Amino acid sequence: MNKAALVVGAGDATGGAIARRFAREGYVACVARRNGDKLAPLVNAIHADRGQARAFGCDARQEEQVVGMVQTIEQEVGPIEVAVFNIGANVHFPILETTERVYRKVWEMGAFAGFLTGREAARVMVPRQRGTIIFTGATASVRGRTGFSAFAGAKHALRALAESMARELAPQGIHVAHPVIDGAIDTAFIRDNFPKRYKAKAHGGILDPEHIADAYWQLHTQPRDCWTFELDLRPWSESVFGIQ
Repeated sequence: MNKAALVVGAGDATGGAIARRFAREGYVACVARRNGDKLAPLVNAIHADRGQARAFGCDARQEEQVVGMVQTIEQEVGPIEVAVFNIGANVHFPILETTERVYRKVWEMGAFAGFLTGREAARVMVPRQRGTIIFTGATASVRGRTGFSAFAGAKHALRALAESMARELAPQGIHVAHPVIDGAIDTAFIRDNFPKRYKAKAHGGILDPEHIADAYWQLHTQPRDCWTFELDLRPWSESVFGIQ
């Protein structure tokens, strides 16, 4: 029987790397983002590597869309063994310029969508008494910063959700984890907008999405007697508190 790995927020960097990692292990990578057409390059790359993948256009803020996607995967692909929520919503606005619309939208993307994804994944995992749910965190999950009130608020909420779910679902065989990505990731966004920071790539100073994906696989394969809830991932050049 096929095993499904759901990645919500499967973009060109971290989410895509996670999907490819699980596909290499024999899972059907069920990748989702709001515009499903943008997933074609990722799905094609997984197929070219002899893996299996299926794309879903899904606005993870909409309950009926998340419910429908999970039901479709369970019925047409296979049981969801791991669900990864990887939506970012990282924006910078000084507090006096943070409108109600900005704050609400960031919260919906970064926190509410995580709740819907996690709840629906748990609903299909609990009867089987197994499964992994991973919520991607950030430095903002544990520390606010000037200009990031909306992002930090959403990420703090997502971390609280993950911790609550971990305590509730662990006795039912569900491993819930919250990796904190504490540093710049090797993406086109960092390359184009922070060229000085991107130069750190030459000496391993920014996070490689493939290596982040390896950590997610390790979380999924941990034995039940040694589950990790929170895992900090940062380059060697990043200080313990994420400040260079």
